[in-house]
Amino acid sequence: MKMSKTGIIDFILITIGTIICGVATYFFMLPSNLAIASVSGVAILIGKFVPLSKAMLILILNLVLLVISWFFVGREFTIKSIYPSVGLPVVMMILGHFTPNYHGVMNDQFLDMICYLFLCDLGIALMVVRNASSGGLDVLYKMANKYLKIDFGVATSVIGLFISAPAIFIYDPKTGVLSILGTYVTGIIIDHYVFGMTTKLKVCILSKKNDEICKYIIDELHSGVTRYEALGGFTGDKFDEINVIVNRNEYAKLMKHLREVDPDAFATVTNIHDVMYRPKRIAKQHNSK
Repeated sequence: MKMSKTGIIDFILITIGTIICGVATYFFMLPSNLAIASVSGVAILIGKFVPLSKAMLILILNLVLLVISWFFVGREFTIKSIYPSVGLPVVMMILGHFTPNYHGVMNDQFLDMICYLFLCDLGIALMVVRNASSGGLDVLYKMANKYLKIDFGVATSVIGLFISAPAIFIYDPKTGVLSILGTYVTGIIIDHYVFGMTTKLKVCILSKKNDEICKYIIDELHSGVTRYEALGGFTGDKFDEINVIVNRNEYAKLMKHLREVDPDAFATVTNIHDVMYRPKRIAKQHNSK
């Protein structure tokens, strides 16, 4: 069966995300024993008492969670979780084969935590934006939401705390506190990455050169534009308000053009986290048939 272009892009980005997570876990999380809420964090705690490599423990835990997910969460979610769940420990095993005596380069738990969070959360964000699951503890979060009716965010925080807190007693207070802090911060960083990848800007323009501005948006930026009739509250004058959604590069071009065409124009800008639309090129092809 031939894979579509979108499927190929999904596979590539999920693979890159999995590799990034594996690198972050192996080089920064494991050396400092940071039990940040994840299967890797659980493996770090268990690894204190079980004579198996962390990568092997992660693989075993992920396989157990996949079986649980199949029966209690759903087949679709489980299938999406298989690749990253197995891929991450495999990446770590490969890194361990080539650097068997690696014990960390930062020699500082706080720096290790920062490096891990920004790298691993980037990898997770790449998977999230392609509508894939990173597997692991997502299974427990889904179960808590499905059967206990606990909000997904609350489930993430509570389960994360139960994983990170024991590091205070199993290792030391500093390790435990950094693990808890990392668990809290990771969600913020993931949101930053995810919204940063999808954020667009909505620009609302009031100008006397609307026709020229609309022509530029359509012909040069190749973007759609909507016009509304607006009534000035102070003067009572009627205006056409232009609404357009652009990315940051297009926004810079639009504002440069706006300053050249009508320096007296009034414009407001709003962040848009996601947009669902039909590309204009496809729409034109459809209409020409």
